[in-house]
Amino acid sequence: MGLVFKHVTLGQRVLFGSGKAAEHLAAEVARLGAKRVMVMASPSGRALAEKVASGIKVMLWHTEIVMHVPAETAGAARASAAEHDIDLIVCMGGGSTTGLAKAVALVSGIPIIAIPTTYAGSEATNVWGLTEASRKTTGVDDKVLPATVIYDAALTLSLPVDLSVASGLNALAHCVDSMWAPRADPINQALAAEGIRALNQGLPLIKEDPSVVPGREQALYGAYLSAVAFASAGSGMHHKICHVLGGAYNMPHAQTHATVLPYVLAFNTPYAPDAQARIAGAFGTDDAVSGLNALRETLNAPKALKDHGLAEEDIPEAVRLILPAIPASNPRQVTASNLEELLRAAWAGSTPGL
Repeated sequence: MGLVFKHVTLGQRVLFGSGKAAEHLAAEVARLGAKRVMVMASPSGRALAEKVASGIKVMLWHTEIVMHVPAETAGAARASAAEHDIDLIVCMGGGSTTGLAKAVALVSGIPIIAIPTTYAGSEATNVWGLTEASRKTTGVDDKVLPATVIYDAALTLSLPVDLSVASGLNALAHCVDSMWAPRADPINQALAAEGIRALNQGLPLIKEDPSVVPGREQALYGAYLSAVAFASAGSGMHHKICHVLGGAYNMPHAQTHATVLPYVLAFNTPYAPDAQARIAGAFGTDDAVSGLNALRETLNAPKALKDHGLAEEDIPEAVRLILPAIPASNPRQVTASNLEELLRAAWAGSTPGL
C-alpha cells in the first residue's frame, strides 16, 4: 500500500526578519484594524516591548506573567481584557507570556499577535495550558492560535546562554515528539527533521558567541518548524511527562524538557527505526541518541531533574500521574516499571543510551 495519511495545516501569518519587529507589528495592527490593544510582557521584558510597540497605540499593559499559567493569573488577565474591551492581544516574551495570551483568547476569541523572545514554540500551536491545584491541563482550540507571529532574532540577543540552550532543546523536544505522536505523518516528520537540523546548527553558534544573530536566526527558524510539526502531530510521551512534572512539582518548563528529552529518545528509538533514521540524519550521525548526546555535551545542557526541583521521593507519584496520559501510539509499551526507571535515570542525570 502507498502513502496514506491525514494532515491538517494551521492557518497563520509569519513575519520573519531581524530588526524588523516594530515595523512588522505596526503593519499588522493596521492590517487587522485593531483599536484597543493589550500588550503582555513580563516586568523584565517591558522596556524592550515598549520599544517594539512604539509605533502602535497601546490601550493596556499587562505584566503579571507566571510560569505554567495558573488559573487565577489567567482569570485576572481575562477580567482586564473584558473591562477594557480589548480587540487585540500582543504578547512578547517566552512560553509563559504566550500561554497567558492564549488563556484569554480561549474564552474571548480575541486575536493574538505573538512576538517570541525565546525558542518555546507555543506561538505556532493551537495548544493551551492552565495549572490549577498543582495539576496542568492542556487542550487544543483554534481560537488560541495566534493570528500572526513576528520573529526577530535581535530580540533574543539578551536571552542568556543557559536559557537559550534549555529553550532550544525544548524546541528540539517538539521535533522528537512529532516523530511518533498520535497524529504523526510524513509532512510533520519532515518539518521536524528540518527543525532538528536547524537547531543542531544554531544552538552551538549561540553557545560559542551569543551576540551573533545568525545562530539565533537558525534557532528561531528551527523553533517555528518544531512547533508547526508538534501542532500537527500532537503531544507524545515526552510532553505528557513534562506537563505532569511542571504542573505537579512547579518545575521550570524549558529545563525540564531539556533534561527529559534524551531519556525518552533512548527509550523509544529502538522500537521506532524509521524515526531513529530521520532523527539521526538530521543530526548528521548514524545514531539519534549519540547525535543528541553530542549536541548536549557541546551545549553543557541541563542534565538531572534533581537539579530543577524534583525530589526523589516524588517519583512514584509522578509515575502514577503520567502513566494514564501516555498515548497509545507510543512506539514502545510504557509500564509503571520502565517509566519509573526512565524517571530515576533522568532524576540522577545518568548518560542516556549508555
